[in-house]
Amino acid sequence: SGFTLVEVLIALAITAFIATIAYTSLSTVIDGVDRSRAVAQRTYEINRTWMIISRDLRQLAARPVRDEFGEDEPALVGGPAARYLLSFTRIGWHNTAGLPRSHLQRVTYRLEDDALWRDSYPVLDRAGDTEPQSARLLDGVTYLELGFLDNAARAQAAGRGTSLETRDWAENWLPDSGVVAGAGVPLPAAVEWRMELEDWGEMRRLYVLPPL
Repeated sequence: SGFTLVEVLIALAITAFIATIAYTSLSTVIDGVDRSRAVAQRTYEINRTWMIISRDLRQLAARPVRDEFGEDEPALVGGPAARYLLSFTRIGWHNTAGLPRSHLQRVTYRLEDDALWRDSYPVLDRAGDTEPQSARLLDGVTYLELGFLDNAARAQAAGRGTSLETRDWAENWLPDSGVVAGAGVPLPAAVEWRMELEDWGEMRRLYVLPPL
């Protein structure tokens, strides 16, 4: 005795149904793993960016420099009216190779093509042919704004509670007209970093700068 045509068709239909369910379940699991991996990678990139920014600002140094045009540049400048979004001198540049160079380093942050870039220079006082080493820190940055606090006491007086009002902070930190960039140019007491990502929305960090 054998199977009838109807029985064979029913068996094929059941097999196809089970195979479809198995494939859908496996595809869902694979997609979930890929999404989890992408989220983990994105989280790592964002946390790494904040760590680099925090490390640089914690090591701020009151060392003005000369740019490639021979102009004096304060130890820290920033804002939309400045040449770079944020530019400053930091200490702690490790010299594991024992090269004849300073432990100070000039770094700049800029927003270009929806990406956050960090430039670092091999020397403090640059020449016309000095090229920075550029690192693309984070993609998908839709906008980036900075706020500068001139007086820490003012923030302490106004910062009662869990939220600190920063809307009246200066959006630019530049030397006054006629003031030579040097030791007489003050440094801000704190910097607020406001950044919006296309997938994570707005993020905000407040950095209290070391007293110099």
